[in-house]
Amino acid sequence: MKHSARPAKRGFTLIEMLAVVTIIVILVAVVVGGMGFAKDRRALAQAELQVKLLASALEEYKMDNGVYPPTTDPEGRRQSNVLFRALYWDGVQNPNRKIYVSELDPENNRQGWTEGLDENTMIMDPWGNEYFYRTGPSARNPDFDLWSAGKDGATNPDSPGHSDNADDIRS
Repeated sequence: MKHSARPAKRGFTLIEMLAVVTIIVILVAVVVGGMGFAKDRRALAQAELQVKLLASALEEYKMDNGVYPPTTDPEGRRQSNVLFRALYWDGVQNPNRKIYVSELDPENNRQGWTEGLDENTMIMDPWGNEYFYRTGPSARNPDFDLWSAGKDGATNPDSPGHSDNADDIRS
């Protein structure tokens, strides 16, 4: 009796396929995780730069006007439009006034840090939260407080050690 030897079919076994899929999933997880970390670092650096730019513009504003732009909320909430008007809008509306931060132009908002198109435009941090600003007796600093609530969007301005302030970016 003659046996015909059939050549074995070549291919991947189920175990080999599972091993390849597992390696691909691990590599994708590492890449996606790394991209998230890089994005968070970029947003943090951008917020730090924006806070420094706004603080510098506020100092220049005070040198020109003798005072910092006044605020109405002792917690600094919903005050970024005060900054916008003082540092940009008033200079656009009145040729005798100065534009302190031209990057706040809502029409040419390349950095994406303004929301709105009129005098009530808000200045937003990289996480989409409004910047906080306060001056006067409620400010912790002698001149003004300016900060971003950070990635979590939570802040507790009157309790420095509060856990909500862990990721705040302050001037």
